[in-house]
Amino acid sequence: MFYHFIRAVARFIVWVINGHLHVNHKNRIPEGNYILAAPHRTWWEPILFALAASPAEFMFMAKIELFKFPPLRFILKHAHAFAVDRQNPGPSAIKTPIKGLKEKNYSLIIFPSGTRHSSELKGGTIAIAKLSGKPIVPVVYQGPLTFTGVLKRQPLEICFGDPIQIDRKIKLTHENEKILDNQLQTAWEKLDYEQNPAFHYQPK
Repeated sequence: MFYHFIRAVARFIVWVINGHLHVNHKNRIPEGNYILAAPHRTWWEPILFALAASPAEFMFMAKIELFKFPPLRFILKHAHAFAVDRQNPGPSAIKTPIKGLKEKNYSLIIFPSGTRHSSELKGGTIAIAKLSGKPIVPVVYQGPLTFTGVLKRQPLEICFGDPIQIDRKIKLTHENEKILDNQLQTAWEKLDYEQNPAFHYQPK
């Protein structure tokens, strides 16, 4: 119930401060729950992705430092966020989202690179997809990279790609992970070009 309340509040805030959230190719999202995987470009992307893919109910990773402030910890926990220590992730970084995908029927928002300042993909996304049996849906955000741009009501574009199903029999070797990582990177590049051929992401 709290999740739906927070989502409604977030939708209203985005509409008030920007009013130009455009969702493209939502019909590509499969039935059931899934893993929404994106290149990390802004801190507000998880909010926009959750709004764009509504009515799916999402869980997402958040750095453990955010849970130290009690009011924020309350909001994050009730919005299905779970803490991850980036320096020492531990097995819960894989087990928690798998449990949510398999037992609670949540979908998952994940940024395989981990941070906005890295393009190197970590192996967690592929492992979660394999062990949960859920498809990966590539998604990209194009729009302002500073909050000032959001306030200036520059368009916010969300574009969904075709789902990628990971064979549950595949072995998670370094070579296979690299192949799957390349598949995801290619899907993002295709979406960026499809949405705007002139788009080029430049980290702020």
